[in-house]
Amino acid sequence: MKLDILPLGDLAIVISFGDVIADRTNVQIRQFMKKLDYANIKGIVEWVPAYTSLTVYYEPDILPYESLVAELNKVHLRNEHSLDSTSIVNEIPVCYGGKWGQDLGFVADHHGMPEQEVINLHANREYLIYMMGFMPGFPYLGGLPEKLAVPRLEKPRESVVPGSVGIGGNQTGIYPSDVPSGWRIIGTTPVTLFAPEKAEPFLVRSGHYIKFIPIDEEQFLAIKQMGDAYQVKKYEKEG
Repeated sequence: MKLDILPLGDLAIVISFGDVIADRTNVQIRQFMKKLDYANIKGIVEWVPAYTSLTVYYEPDILPYESLVAELNKVHLRNEHSLDSTSIVNEIPVCYGGKWGQDLGFVADHHGMPEQEVINLHANREYLIYMMGFMPGFPYLGGLPEKLAVPRLEKPRESVVPGSVGIGGNQTGIYPSDVPSGWRIIGTTPVTLFAPEKAEPFLVRSGHYIKFIPIDEEQFLAIKQMGDAYQVKKYEKEG
């Protein structure tokens, strides 16, 4: 079966892996990226995963469109280089509500539930990191309970503090930097997700998982004070 490929301008193509946001779709995309990396096709510049697709950028002077499509279909048919099924869960501490999560009350009122129930529903579950976007270190997560989905702000905030944990529509994520945001901020983590000065600048990566662990303000400040000395707890996901 051939890949579902469409051109994206003159320098990129999009490979569709269906229209369903699901763990199995993410596995297919990561499996293909691993095979693509191994193939090392001359003329391909980079590739960028999304929820259900993969965008491949290329140099048409080196690798014409028709040749690119043919090479990608060859990669697709290869069975070797299976994906390592082991995934890591990163336990990210979060201080919910108050000055650290100014929209927690809105989310609770919107759904007619106590704030603590919002916290209970949002925390202590394993969220798959589908991709890293729209800025360095920002994880797009799957698995938000439907009953926590809320509309975005009508007027986005000019900035949120690094580590802000928000909900936008049916998505949740963590802002690694001080940026504008239209999401509802329900908490903040004291850990740093993106540190460009480090040899490994990203704390998490796509294909792994995040579990939010509720902490109080005293714990938040203590972890913040520790800085790089604080080590995020990790474990291998079962199944």
